[in-house]
Amino acid sequence: MRKAAVATAGILAVSALLSGCRKEVVEEAISPIVAEVLEPEETETAEETEPEQLLLEIDREIPIQAGARIAVVSKSTNGEFWDRVRAGMEAAVEEVNEAYGFEGDDKAAMTFEGPDDEQKVEEHINIIDAVIAENPDVLCLSIGDMESCQAQLEAAMENGIPVVIFDSSVTDMKLVRAFRATDNRQVGKMAAYRLGRAIGKMGKVAVFSGQEKTESVKNRVEGFLEMVGGYTDIDVVEVIYQDQVEDMEAAMMETLEKHPNLDGVFCTNADVADMYLDMEKNEENDRVAMIGVDGTSRQLEAIQSGEEIGLISQDPYTMGYQTILTALMTTVPEEKEVEIEKEILLRPVWLELANLEDPEYSNYIYN
Repeated sequence: MRKAAVATAGILAVSALLSGCRKEVVEEAISPIVAEVLEPEETETAEETEPEQLLLEIDREIPIQAGARIAVVSKSTNGEFWDRVRAGMEAAVEEVNEAYGFEGDDKAAMTFEGPDDEQKVEEHINIIDAVIAENPDVLCLSIGDMESCQAQLEAAMENGIPVVIFDSSVTDMKLVRAFRATDNRQVGKMAAYRLGRAIGKMGKVAVFSGQEKTESVKNRVEGFLEMVGGYTDIDVVEVIYQDQVEDMEAAMMETLEKHPNLDGVFCTNADVADMYLDMEKNEENDRVAMIGVDGTSRQLEAIQSGEEIGLISQDPYTMGYQTILTALMTTVPEEKEVEIEKEILLRPVWLELANLEDPEYSNYIYN
């Protein structure tokens, strides 16, 4: 590491001299030295992504099937994120019908089903089974447990039903025609970078996460840990998954009590973030820097009140829209040979008080 040996000695010396001072004074004194020893990759913003892939647009030259029936089974139907996904899907269906001049029985149609909670995996599977039995033309799924749907994917293939996955994927992608989602590994990296900046690239942080078996959540946690690993003075003291504890709120409170000097928290989805924000915390806990995911009403209020320093948000409307356009492309007869890109990952963005009113970010604010 550049100047590592000299700078480390300097940091220790300064820390020793200021050992009787408050932590804030120590951080202020050593932060210029810490900045000098950061490796190049640590100084990058972590928000410079690869150029975004070109998104699909309605193209009347593509001979999609008239009267196509699209069945959507979401891992949840409850919440502002899923409302925006559904709105994007419904808009795509309406605009395709208008563009192609489909009327009556020739109109594309969509159903949208799922449990009211992402943790209801068994109910989710039962709904998928029932939908496959109805033999739709296309099946669109978001998956709560990436290991759970193998039998359903095989049944869809046996019945000639193409599957498009959105938001959260499965382990075995061979049975899936396409995947439309956010770049969730990038979500985690951005959260680590922003949290690292907020706490001066030193201190203790915890990760409070959604379900460990959900692919999107898994990638967020992995991206966060990968990025934060570049900060040698940040210690991740806990990673807690919602489906690995009986009571998530109690587990988060226990972490705060176990680590009274906690400096930062990353909540990997809206449900966990809202739960954390609504917990009764003591005055010491209120100083913990918190970053969440998804531009929900509760988190936007928290940013405005200073409870949350910012969040990483997705574009669920575009995700839904792209999923439906992709689904309709799978109805084109095989002899017409339309190329369908396997994976399109959408760009996440950082939201904070400074840009909440910026029209450029309106798709990332769910209310």
